[in-house]
Amino acid sequence: MSFMCLVPLRISVAETKNVFICSIMKMLAVRCLVALTLLAAATVAFANPFKSKIISGTDSLVEITVPGDHFMKITNFTQDVEGAGPGVVQVTLPGDTENGGTANVLTATLISGTGSNAQKLPLVIAGPAIVRISPVMGAKLFISYKKERDEGSGGGGGSSPTLAPTTPGPTPAPTLSGG
Repeated sequence: MSFMCLVPLRISVAETKNVFICSIMKMLAVRCLVALTLLAAATVAFANPFKSKIISGTDSLVEITVPGDHFMKITNFTQDVEGAGPGVVQVTLPGDTENGGTANVLTATLISGTGSNAQKLPLVIAGPAIVRISPVMGAKLFISYKKERDEGSGGGGGSSPTLAPTTPGPTPAPTLSGG
């Protein structure tokens, strides 16, 4: 039988300290990498990127539905040439039949700069709404928009405010007090 002689290894304090620091650095690097990966994934998951769409004269009607707890922000709406008329953004409010329910809210700006359109952008459309953009024959329309969740609404309920009728009452007359 052979016996192995165990000789204690002599490691200096400086070498032990270096090994210990290296292992801590590796552990910190791994933790930072995991944290950065999670942050990058959260950014991609919760990002609300703008969307752009080119609408040619032969395309079909573009319809964008804005749910009740969202809003849509239009930042750009242009037209390359006059064509058969201006491009128009039309909004329908479901349930608003009292006022017709549909209105044209934005006209495309000509990119040549020869239009008299001085509309202020961005245009915000609160949901629930249906946004429609009809193509213009002989022209191309370009729209950039973003749909976002309305997180600061405080739970408005989506109903229209109702005004209570008021009846004027008698006005008190001033009195003079003798002194």
